[in-house]
Amino acid sequence: MNPLHQELIQIGNRILSISRSELYLSMRFLDLALSSLSYDLNLNTRTIATDGVHIFYNPNYLAAAYQDDPVGVNRTYLHMVLHCIFRHMTQMGDRDAEDWNLACDIAVESILDSMDYPCVRRLVPDRRQEYYDSLPVTVFNAEQIYDALTCLPYPTKLGMMREFTADDHKFWEQLQDDKQKNQPNPDNDTSTDPPPDRDEVEQKWQDISQKTQTSMETFHRELNLMAGNLLQQLHVENRPRYDYRKFLQKFAVTREEVRIDPDSFDYGFYHYSMQLYKNMPLIEELEYREARRIHDFVIAVDTSGSCSGELVRRFLEQTASLLLDSGSFFRSVNVHIIQCDADIQSDLKITDTAHLTEALQTFDVKGSGDTDFRPVFDYVEQLQRQGELLHLQGMLFFTDGFGVFPQKRPPYDVAFLFLDDHYADHMVPPWAMKLVLSKNDIIRGTKS
Repeated sequence: MNPLHQELIQIGNRILSISRSELYLSMRFLDLALSSLSYDLNLNTRTIATDGVHIFYNPNYLAAAYQDDPVGVNRTYLHMVLHCIFRHMTQMGDRDAEDWNLACDIAVESILDSMDYPCVRRLVPDRRQEYYDSLPVTVFNAEQIYDALTCLPYPTKLGMMREFTADDHKFWEQLQDDKQKNQPNPDNDTSTDPPPDRDEVEQKWQDISQKTQTSMETFHRELNLMAGNLLQQLHVENRPRYDYRKFLQKFAVTREEVRIDPDSFDYGFYHYSMQLYKNMPLIEELEYREARRIHDFVIAVDTSGSCSGELVRRFLEQTASLLLDSGSFFRSVNVHIIQCDADIQSDLKITDTAHLTEALQTFDVKGSGDTDFRPVFDYVEQLQRQGELLHLQGMLFFTDGFGVFPQKRPPYDVAFLFLDDHYADHMVPPWAMKLVLSKNDIIRGTKS
């Protein structure tokens, strides 16, 4: 390595070390996050970038930026750290890369603009505030901002890119494509490290994010007032997530079904009998087997005024799709889809899985009154007394708000699925399970 190159590395590392120290002195709760990125000169970027493991910098850009605006370098450093804390570089999925990059930049810049620490504080320009106000989102996280951007014209998004872009996201691409893990680095890349493993980066920063949240809530409460929206966003990103498909399996029961059971077939006895009796086998596989699937099931839907018909249909379609795709139902089923606001509005009974999808396509949402959960439980109890739901294991209750709960636990499992884009902590009785879904979770049919 020639002396000039060595000097550039020393200067770049020194600038980033100073910036990190200033951020640490103001935000002690970020100590683990700030110390988790190493520095590496990289001529593959014209500015500065991160891949969740390193901070790659162009020395000419970094030296000029620090000489011109040290606070700007602090903000860019923290901008990249926040990308990592929220795992933006690993969560793009099948989204459009350009819109996702912009959404991530807007999300972290909104946090920076809400902070009151001198090392990153800057007056929010009017144009930037206008962009914030124009986005129809309830929470400034990357997912909601991305969905809002898809409806905007390209000139508007181009103006946002000029306003909010602070770092280079080109190294995120290698975290989206596993095929690039074994590819050599570009010729101009001075790093000798292979591209990082996506799952390892995801797990590493998820752990750091949760520890940062805990630190802010316990040891550094006095600093939270100056941290702006950071703690709120950490609550959103670190909320418990469940596999909806596995969650639905909680309502399965074990019973016999008419189906050949190859596990019960004994090749030894079969071979012996064919030798002894020629064409008369002694043992064949059983024509029935035990299976754990859903038979009796209730899906209750809150159709009060604030639940839109389109979201209700999407929720039912996604739930039915997961259940059918995973083979969760027996061939004959007893599913009741009950609509209720303050009273029972309708009860759609389905006995054949083949007709489930067809029934949902013509499903009509009824009701727009207040929310009361009790009528559904009273109605289900009545059905049980009539012998209609003898083997009921569970009920799924989809709602968007607060209602009146039964005082006593029913003799089956109940899960309340709350629709809330604010990610509020809804209270449910101790005997009930709870999931909080956003509109994106329902529309995409994802986990929550």
